[in-house]
Amino acid sequence: MTHGMVAGGATSDAEAPAARSPLARIAANTAWLLGGKGFGAVCGLLYLAIITRSLGLKGFGHFSLIFGTAQALIAIAGFQSWRIVVRYGAPHVHAGEWREFGRLGMFAGLLDAFGAAFGCLVAYLLFYHSAGLIRINPNYVDPAFWFCCAMLWSLVSAPTGIVRALDRFDMAVYVEALVPIGRLAAAVGIWLTGPSVVKFLIAWAAVDLLEAAAYWIMARWLCPDAVRLRHLREWRLVTRDNPGIHRFAGITYAAATLEAAVRYGPLLAVGALVGTRAAGLFRLASQLSQALSKLSTLLTRAVYAEVARTHAAHGAAEFRKLAVQTSLIAGAAGAVVVTIALVAGSQLLALLGGAEFARGGAILIPLAIAASFDLASVAFEPVLHSTGRARYALLSRAAAVIALGAAMIALERYGAPGIAWAVAVAGAITYLALGGFARRTLAQMERAG
Repeated sequence: MTHGMVAGGATSDAEAPAARSPLARIAANTAWLLGGKGFGAVCGLLYLAIITRSLGLKGFGHFSLIFGTAQALIAIAGFQSWRIVVRYGAPHVHAGEWREFGRLGMFAGLLDAFGAAFGCLVAYLLFYHSAGLIRINPNYVDPAFWFCCAMLWSLVSAPTGIVRALDRFDMAVYVEALVPIGRLAAAVGIWLTGPSVVKFLIAWAAVDLLEAAAYWIMARWLCPDAVRLRHLREWRLVTRDNPGIHRFAGITYAAATLEAAVRYGPLLAVGALVGTRAAGLFRLASQLSQALSKLSTLLTRAVYAEVARTHAAHGAAEFRKLAVQTSLIAGAAGAVVVTIALVAGSQLLALLGGAEFARGGAILIPLAIAASFDLASVAFEPVLHSTGRARYALLSRAAAVIALGAAMIALERYGAPGIAWAVAVAGAITYLALGGFARRTLAQMERAG
């Protein structure tokens, strides 16, 4: 066992101030993320407005379908390795077991590399041997394929998990700021020199690859004892260090794949069933709903790490209290998201993309409702994962996919708004299933402890 020092002032949980409660740490980590993401959200809305206005509805539709395909491939090919690092790395960090933590982190990096290679193969089959399943202009097929490959290799799941397990959300803010700054600068340059779909694809890929390199450099700086190439030779010891990791990895991968079907499938379905212009409308509405519900993503990152840490270091009562408090805060935030979409959704879409995007308001409202369910359920999946019940999260995701498919079949005749309402139905099913399993898990813990 190697007990090394973590660079940059990171400490284990054992060395953290006792006065800091789990909810306080979540608030602090979310504040750091919100500071960075708040800045990123402003940049994101600016470059989104530049893209939509410079490419127009059809051009933005093509960009959206290509980008959405890349995101779906990342979700399907990725192994959610950051969850693995946080789930099993938190006890190692708490105990100062840096060599074991390093083996885990580098093993996660191997999973990312394997997933990227697999994703490139899927992308090749999808773009060149699927009989036009992705309805894009033939001139965009080659750029789309290479864009997807670049995005797959820019995956930063493993170093992200290392940073979160170390509780250094403050440092992650600086690296993640590279993406919105880079994209905004690139969007302005492309806008001034002559916009095109291909130029935006190249710029987005280059910025994401830069972020990936920076994330690994930061993880190495924060924890030099862990991020070492020699740990790659010890990957077989990961199973010994972390009993049950293969099962957990398989379940979280399956759950993430099902989640990807709900998150990205509707956009691709709109493109295939309704058309490229409708896909552009759906994408902008989806982007705006995600911007409004950014707190969901931020809370998930902070909560997942803190729940794993609380489970490793505290009792059942503190664990349950943390889950309840987080759910109440997130539920209130979800209500705000829906209210904004109802009151000013069409106006916000028109402000971003122009008058032709205003009719996307009918799409935004159900997507905002779906986002509010994501917010309200933010603590449920971390609770299930940290207590060894990841299979329940998988069952919940499977139920959501079935509900999405059934709702899309029933509502397809209503076009893009109908598919958006199908997403809302899937969100409700996910919330009910995850919430039920999480509540049952907490009750069992209280009875046992």
